[in-house]
Amino acid sequence: MDNALLAAYCFDGLGGGKALSSSEVPDQLQNDDLLWVHLDATQEQTETWLRDQNFSLDPFVIEALLADETRPRMTQFEDGVLLILRGANLNDDASPEDMVSIRLWIDKNRIISTRRRRLKAVQDLEMKIKTGKGPKTPGQFICMLVSQIFLRMEPSLTALDETTDNIEEQILEMADGSMRTLIINVRKQAIIFRRYMAPQRDALQSLLMSDIDWLSESDRRHLQENYNHILRYVEDLDALRERAQIVKDELANLMSDKLNKNMYILSVIAAVFLPLGFLTGLLGINVGGIPGAENQSSFMIFCLILTVIVSAQVWLFKKLKWF
Repeated sequence: MDNALLAAYCFDGLGGGKALSSSEVPDQLQNDDLLWVHLDATQEQTETWLRDQNFSLDPFVIEALLADETRPRMTQFEDGVLLILRGANLNDDASPEDMVSIRLWIDKNRIISTRRRRLKAVQDLEMKIKTGKGPKTPGQFICMLVSQIFLRMEPSLTALDETTDNIEEQILEMADGSMRTLIINVRKQAIIFRRYMAPQRDALQSLLMSDIDWLSESDRRHLQENYNHILRYVEDLDALRERAQIVKDELANLMSDKLNKNMYILSVIAAVFLPLGFLTGLLGINVGGIPGAENQSSFMIFCLILTVIVSAQVWLFKKLKWF
């Protein structure tokens, strides 16, 4: 059990809590005090411990707590709740959009959480408990955890929005094909974020609409505020995806216009030199009877004729408004 247990606290109802060792947790389960047990789902001991303890947990709940991959959701079992949330991945050498899950079973006396990767929002909550500013009830625990998840997530979403603004500004100043990769990365991040944020929004909405007794009116107000936050995040991500697509289309249009302009210039040059190439090719054939072959001034006269032809072409193209 020592390897599986990440943290365990018995709350004092005043915002603090007593840290428990793995040997103290079974005895504390028999009391009515609020208990939080945080476990490492990657350890084999975790499943054994969950099944051996007198939790009376539904097998479906245990399976969800230990699943390799799962999406955010909320499921009510009588007076208990299975709640699965995700937060930004702020671990070293990780991408924030690769969101980390935390799985929770919560009733009026017990909070059991599991994780496969470290979530800094949980560490923030643990620090609040140590300083006496933690939750006093299961409802407050959910509210504080969700608030910390969103607090940690917001800088990543803000950075994504600022990146999109910078790309838009750069494209207006100077379009470059290399920006296409930046736009694709922004859109990809927004899509991955939304993939987990949308079901997380639905999970909070389900929790708000539930008839759980241990959720007070104050808890529901805080959850409503958190729900409004995630609703705004989802809307912002939708807007980011649309903006990224618009920027991508605008970049494609600018690059296409630039290419068309270059092709137009090359076409004009080709049109100018087409008659010149015809004349030089005609006079360059190696047969007898070429006019001017015996005249020493014929080359200069021919160059003068070519100059007149080019001038006439330029005048004609301008009159036709080809350039």
